[in-house]
Amino acid sequence: METAVLVYDGVFDSGLSAILDVLDAANAMRETLPKPPPAWKINTVGFGEQIRTGAGHLVPVAPAAEAKRAALLILPALAKRQPDELLDQVSGSAMTGVRQLLADIRASDIPVASACTGTFLLAESGVLDGRRATTSWWLAPYFRTRYPAVTLDQTSMVTTSGGVTTAGAAFAHVDLALAIIRTTSPALADLVAQYLVIDERPSQAVYTIPSALAQSDPTIAAFELWVRTHIDEPVTITEAARALGISERTLQRTVQRVLGTSPVRYIQDLRVERASHLLRTTDLPLEAIARQVGYEHANTLRVLLRRRTGHTTTALRRYR
Repeated sequence: METAVLVYDGVFDSGLSAILDVLDAANAMRETLPKPPPAWKINTVGFGEQIRTGAGHLVPVAPAAEAKRAALLILPALAKRQPDELLDQVSGSAMTGVRQLLADIRASDIPVASACTGTFLLAESGVLDGRRATTSWWLAPYFRTRYPAVTLDQTSMVTTSGGVTTAGAAFAHVDLALAIIRTTSPALADLVAQYLVIDERPSQAVYTIPSALAQSDPTIAAFELWVRTHIDEPVTITEAARALGISERTLQRTVQRVLGTSPVRYIQDLRVERASHLLRTTDLPLEAIARQVGYEHANTLRVLLRRRTGHTTTALRRYR
C-alpha cells in the first residue's frame, strides 16, 4: 500500500518513529503469514528538502505533492503540550500548506490518519467536520470548545469515521499504526503486537485524570473541588449548583460543553479515581472504600469500577 507520512517542522519525534517502526515491523513479518497482505511502501513527504523535528533532528523528505498519489496519508503529532501554543501553531501561517494539503487529500477521498495533537491539525483543516474523532484525553476540553462541528469521544483510543482515523494521546501512535495494519490483515496486526509486546488498549478512560480536565474551566474546577470535599456523601446536582452559586441548568450545560459528559458521570469519574487509588494504596476492604467514596453498598462500586476501568477490584489491587 502506498503510504505517505507527512512530516512538518515541529513534528513529535516519538510519534513519527512509532509509525515508521511499527509499519516497518509489519513489512518484515508479513511473509511469515500463509496469505501475506501487500507491503506498506512508506514515503515521508513534506514542504522543503528536509524537516526539523520537535527535538531538533533533520528528516529528509520528498515533495508534499507526492502525498496526492498515496492510498493513505498519515499525519504524526505536533510536539506541543500547552493548549495555547498548540492552537496558535495549528492555526498559524506556518501550517497553511499542511492544512491545505490535508483538505485536498480528503477532497480526493484519500484516507487520512493522525494521533494526539495531530488531530487538531485535521480539525483545523476542516476534514473532521461532521465526523467522530478522538484526541489526547487531557486536550479534549480545548478541542471540544474550538471544534464544535466534530463529535469528540475522548475515551476512545482509536476511531474511524468517514475515511479519517484518529488516535489518542502521544503513544497512541502505536495503536494507530496497528489499526492501520489491521485494516488489511488482523492476523498480521496481532503478530506485530505480540513481537513488539503491545497490549490491547481500546480506551483512554483508565488513564484520564479528572482534575487535569477540570483546570480548563473555572466553573468545572470549582465543581471538582466541591465534589472532592463531599466525595463521601450522597451528593446531588442541585446541591452542587447551589453551593457554586449557579443554576442547575448552567452546571449541566457547562459540564457538557467542556467535558462532553454529564455532572453525574463526572462525579462518578471522581469517585472511581479515588476508589482506584485506595485499592492500590491501602488494605481497606471494598465495603470501607465504598463508604469513603459515597456508596452505601460495595457492589455498586464494584460494578462501576469494572465498567469504567475494565478491571475487577482484585486486578486493581495488583497494580500496587
